[in-house]
Amino acid sequence: MRDRLNAMTVDVEDYFQVSAFEDVIKKSDWDSIALRVGENTHRLLDIFAEHGTTSTFFTLGWVAKRCPDVIKRIVAEGHELASHGLEHQRATTMSQDTFYADVSESKKILEDISGVSVKGYRAPSFSVNDSNTWIYSVIKELGFTYSSSTYPIEHDLYGVPHWPRFKYVRPEGIVEIPIPTIRHGEKNVGIGGGGYFRLYPYWLSKRRIEKFMRSEDAPYSFYFHPWEIDSEQPVIKDAPLKSRFRHYINLSRMEGKLVCLLKDYRWGTMSEAYGLSEAREVAEA
Repeated sequence: MRDRLNAMTVDVEDYFQVSAFEDVIKKSDWDSIALRVGENTHRLLDIFAEHGTTSTFFTLGWVAKRCPDVIKRIVAEGHELASHGLEHQRATTMSQDTFYADVSESKKILEDISGVSVKGYRAPSFSVNDSNTWIYSVIKELGFTYSSSTYPIEHDLYGVPHWPRFKYVRPEGIVEIPIPTIRHGEKNVGIGGGGYFRLYPYWLSKRRIEKFMRSEDAPYSFYFHPWEIDSEQPVIKDAPLKSRFRHYINLSRMEGKLVCLLKDYRWGTMSEAYGLSEAREVAEA
């Protein structure tokens, strides 16, 4: 079980770009807010280097334009670069044309800066469901080969509990890799990272991860964000109480928990862990 290669993933966005704050922080104000994502992502890269870990970085095009040094370091140190869209707009709020423009621009920005071909995509806030399965045709047309955009759980902000729990090939030809879950009775329970990982003590998260590993042959994948290791980030006081709780809970403990996770299991990129086609070929000129 400890020899299994699992996928470490990072959704590269700044603290003020999360969906929970979209009603209190306007996108038109983003450029006036001091960035913390660059420094936080460099810190993550330091941690990964210390523990011999490679990861997939699902990165916003908006961030890449402002932090090209981060993008170049991600690629130079052997990590996988993937797209998280342009400005963290949920796919469920976009028309097909708007989505195409968003993801196309993001892909171009990432490839122009990095010099590698970007093959992976993750929708902001796992915003793919029965209403917008057309996104798979769009990302196929744009040259992506895989997505990790679905979380098969019941959640007030996202979730497709009736969708597949494990890697599968969509009719459009895209490989979809859902966020991991364990079964509790007839219900799927999320164990993929994020707020769940910060909320629970590490021993409980570890118990849940190992339940998955004992009962399933599939790789485990973990996701989190650079802002989750930043306990000194500004507090958005106008955000709803529930959103503030979810966002700020146990930020000061996250780095220590992450280090434990890196020590306890083997980690690689999405392409490595799931046997996907090479995602680091040089982008076409």
